[in-house]
Amino acid sequence: MAADPLWLLLDLARRARAAQGPEELAFLLVNDSHALQPYRQAALWLADSGVHSLSGVVQPEANAPYVQWLERVCRGLPRDAATPVGAAHLPGADAALAAEWAEWLPEYGLWLPFAGATQPGREGEGGGGLLLAGELPWTREGIALLEEWVDTWRHAWLARHRPSPWSWAAWRRRAAAGLARQPGKPWWCQRRTVLAAALLALLFVPVRLTVLAPAELVPAHPVVVRAPIDGVVGPFHVRPNEPVKAGQPLFGFDEAALQARYDVAAQALATAEAEYRQLAQQAVSDAKSKTQLALLQGKIEEKRAEAEYLGSQLERARVLAPQDGIALFDDPTEWIGKPVQTGERIMRIAAPGDMEVEAWVPLGDAIPLPEGAPVSLYLAANPLSSLSAQVRYVAHEAVPRPDGSYAYRLRATLDGPSDQRVGLKGTAKLSGQWAPLAYWMLRRPLATVRQALGL
Repeated sequence: MAADPLWLLLDLARRARAAQGPEELAFLLVNDSHALQPYRQAALWLADSGVHSLSGVVQPEANAPYVQWLERVCRGLPRDAATPVGAAHLPGADAALAAEWAEWLPEYGLWLPFAGATQPGREGEGGGGLLLAGELPWTREGIALLEEWVDTWRHAWLARHRPSPWSWAAWRRRAAAGLARQPGKPWWCQRRTVLAAALLALLFVPVRLTVLAPAELVPAHPVVVRAPIDGVVGPFHVRPNEPVKAGQPLFGFDEAALQARYDVAAQALATAEAEYRQLAQQAVSDAKSKTQLALLQGKIEEKRAEAEYLGSQLERARVLAPQDGIALFDDPTEWIGKPVQTGERIMRIAAPGDMEVEAWVPLGDAIPLPEGAPVSLYLAANPLSSLSAQVRYVAHEAVPRPDGSYAYRLRATLDGPSDQRVGLKGTAKLSGQWAPLAYWMLRRPLATVRQALGL
């Protein structure tokens, strides 16, 4: 006893809902529809991808002659209702296309188009259909069952291909619906006109020109400690970032050579003074000794000046802190034993809390920044809060940076005291003058175009 066609239809619908993916759905359509109405060959055709599946074939070959012929046949078939087709009445087919029907398919064909599109929200686009071919004519009951089955299958197919509501296609559909023409309203009341006017007005809304630049906290008024003499740096008596008091020893120089020169000069001075005293005693009775006293007095002054100079150099070789503050310098091991020249910077002494912002503005972001322009510093060590400052000055000339780029130095005064320490780095947000939103958006692209085209 033959199975009930309605039961078979319900079973196919259940299997379509339980399918694990699109490929299983396509396989079910071209192979298991045979339970409703016998056929020999079946092909699933989609307007956006061509022949998708064939009965009895795992993966159709797009370049196969049979597949290419099916593509031409299906593209010319109607999209509105189920239609029996054959070699004699292919809609819009040329003679060569109809002549090949008997070579590829049985005599009786049935075209079952999808109602709508293969993707949701694209009505009027895409589409597709199921082409069946058998040895026997199609009955009215069989066509009705197949139409119902194809419509059920299409519902399951769309459910598998339903895009996310946040996808680009979903947003495009919403935008198209919102901008659609509203019949019965004049052009100036159309939603698209109002939206265009609002966007145009938005482009003229004034906004602040802002740029980002690398920045750090630096001493505002540091005292620079430089090498007072030519020599080799000796031991350090303080550590980096250590608080110091005025007059506290900071570091010294290698005093061996300087001390030896001082000892020689002191000994020469003592010898000259002894000679002077001896000659002064002889001058009482010897007139010739009186004439030599003046020469020896000059020699003594020369030796004394040399000894005093070397003594002062020894004192200067012991560098003291000029004021209270924090000692800012690099690793002392990099300095010890290093020869330096007079005036070479060794360290800085900064007063606690005497800080400001130093930023480096790239050439392409050099917007007008007047004195007092607001600055917000976001430190990498504390990204959840910012430090407020005001521009003190911007250098007029760009200087090279360690990374090879050029930038303008900017200094900004903090609006209030801060518990952050000198040397912390971050990103500074520099706020310039007010400008229309359109200029804010197009400033960099316009500059790039002008540089590229030389306009």
